[in-house]
Amino acid sequence: MSDIAHSRLRASGGTPVARVPASGTVHWVGAGLSTGSGLARLCDSADRVRLWHRTEGRAADALARLGLTGRAEPRAYTLPALTAELAPGDVVVSMLPAPEHAGILAACVRGQAHFACSSYVSDAVVEQVPEAAAAGLVVLTEAGLDPGIDHLFAHCLVGRARAAVGEDTAASYSLTSYCGGVPAVPNDFRYRFSWAPAGVLNALRAPARYLQDGAETVAERPWEATRRHVVDGETFEVYPNRDSVPFVEQYGLPAAWKPRTFVRGTLRLAGWLRAWDAVFAELRTGDDARIAALAAELAAAHPTTDADRDRVVLAVSLDVRGGDGRTWSGSYLLDLVGDAQESAMARCVSRPLALGVRRILDGSVPAGLNRAAETAARSEEWLRELALEGLEFTLRVDR
Repeated sequence: MSDIAHSRLRASGGTPVARVPASGTVHWVGAGLSTGSGLARLCDSADRVRLWHRTEGRAADALARLGLTGRAEPRAYTLPALTAELAPGDVVVSMLPAPEHAGILAACVRGQAHFACSSYVSDAVVEQVPEAAAAGLVVLTEAGLDPGIDHLFAHCLVGRARAAVGEDTAASYSLTSYCGGVPAVPNDFRYRFSWAPAGVLNALRAPARYLQDGAETVAERPWEATRRHVVDGETFEVYPNRDSVPFVEQYGLPAAWKPRTFVRGTLRLAGWLRAWDAVFAELRTGDDARIAALAAELAAAHPTTDADRDRVVLAVSLDVRGGDGRTWSGSYLLDLVGDAQESAMARCVSRPLALGVRRILDGSVPAGLNRAAETAARSEEWLRELALEGLEFTLRVDR
């Protein structure tokens, strides 16, 4: 999200308005690789669930795959068809690509329905937040894995560090947050596509901004900033992704603390950089048409099969050094492997998103723009609930 959008977002705050009561009906739009057991959790808690997919038959097939036949209603998705079925207080969950969110949110505002997705906040979504908030509607974003669980981990670490070191104490800190979906059994390509190849390639084409050695740094080609990173004794390769800088404020890091390093990025298996040499050559010179063609070629060359097992690794670390000698270090690690019933990626994206939707249903999320819990206290609550639902992760603290 741009700095302008962040400014608009801060300016959109104001007097809370009465939110539209949730109707109990959830519309889950899209049944791709990130739709998993979170949908089943909603079938347990919502009064009615509709799954919208390309055709009604594909929606029914997805429900059968998830063991939800008869528990949710299959629908053929078009925006007009969805709009026609919206009622005030319904919740629409968009699992479609991020460029689709603005149109769906506009339909929600017209139909007085709440909106949720797991994607980053876009400028097009931010522009509609004031109207949605004024109508008493919830706009929940960044409530998946990355962004989502990574936010929860970071907020909790910052909250614990503030309590240990003191938020008014002069200090320096290093915060790193790396996440990746990789093959559970390493292959020659050192990767497994857990979302559309076009999205992976276009993310690599976008410059990354982050803080390194106390200074703002921009990597025009993020993969060229790849370095080794050891997590729990295992060596990975990591590189910065998107714009990390606005998250210094979002995570509530005290103004008295000065950053040594602040980077949010992507994690890959060791050997990935070399395995992708030919891809990087294309990214350096290819135009949009060539990159789109390359995405199709990679999808064909490296298909995901039912026998594949994916692995999700999310490692978030914070190290604080106080000027008075006090220090604090903490880290969260999520390391999950998918199984025959569900991929690790689908579990990690859909479960926190479903938890956020349940918060909309029970009335505990206010109208306006919300991300995965934005305070340390709320993040601790979310993590406790996700742990009770079987999402495993570990916390390590050193004083």
